[in-house]
Amino acid sequence: MPWYAIQHKPAQGDRALENLQNQDARCFYPKVMAEKIRGGKRTMKLEPLFPGYLFIHIDPTDPLWGKLRSTRGVLRVVSFGGKPMAIPDDVIDYIYDGLVAVEKQGGLKKGEKVQIQGGPFRGMEAIFDAYEGEERAVLLISFMQKQQAVSVPLRDL
Repeated sequence: MPWYAIQHKPAQGDRALENLQNQDARCFYPKVMAEKIRGGKRTMKLEPLFPGYLFIHIDPTDPLWGKLRSTRGVLRVVSFGGKPMAIPDDVIDYIYDGLVAVEKQGGLKKGEKVQIQGGPFRGMEAIFDAYEGEERAVLLISFMQKQQAVSVPLRDL
């Protein structure tokens, strides 16, 4: 039984999920904690990994197909050439395993020691200070008997 992508109406992902589950559909709506800055304050918020989409595990002969488009919160089934596009189980498993790994890791915490794996500071130990956007981190390194703040790509950690 394959997975399919469902596009939900704007800001109605949770509603679509709830209504599909009420119809005994097996669904997957991956979410991650994201840091947001509002009014100068940093907050953590649970957000969809794929904004606008959730996944449903359904047999192609299931009578639920006829009810999908009229389910509250659901916009459409993602299709190509007029046919719903099946998503292999291993893709969904990969996404799920990645979410579990991120949840266990919990991200970097201020003051945590890290090893720089790439770039001009490769091999140096540093102290994580803060995230700088989605792809960079501010680290404190000891240089010339003083702690210096440097910005490095997260992929280099």
